[in-house]
Amino acid sequence: MLKIVIASDHGGLKLKSSVITHLKSEGIDVIDLGTDTPNFSVDYPDYAAKLANAMKQPDTKGILVCGSGIGMSIAINRYEWIRGALVCNETSTRLSREHNNANVIIFGERLIGELTALSCVNVFLKTPFLEGRHLKRVEKLSMPKNLLKPQEK
Repeated sequence: MLKIVIASDHGGLKLKSSVITHLKSEGIDVIDLGTDTPNFSVDYPDYAAKLANAMKQPDTKGILVCGSGIGMSIAINRYEWIRGALVCNETSTRLSREHNNANVIIFGERLIGELTALSCVNVFLKTPFLEGRHLKRVEKLSMPKNLLKPQEK
């Protein structure tokens, strides 16, 4: 059964709450990794790390939210088992799944509307990875950096 893990810093708390409500209304199991309070500033790399560690479980996808989405994107993609995509609309979300097999989507609360974000969540959960010509590229994303060699033309 698919599990969704979700986390945010203080800048993404409102949108994270909306996404959780939406997912639960769809009967989806959601694990909220925090933060839980808007009253003080927290460090987004800490919440990205929590999510990355939770993503080691099978059949798990993740959602991260911060103010712009940029910090969370940088932080989460440090982990070799993560393919995180900062998305802004249904098209970017669909392509992140079809072409990149993204297992985490990231939102910037200050940059995306709630309804658009919820539509993106739906697309993220329903869109399969197309594999085919994309598979070898995605496999390279999980290779140790010292083994990656640029493809010659």
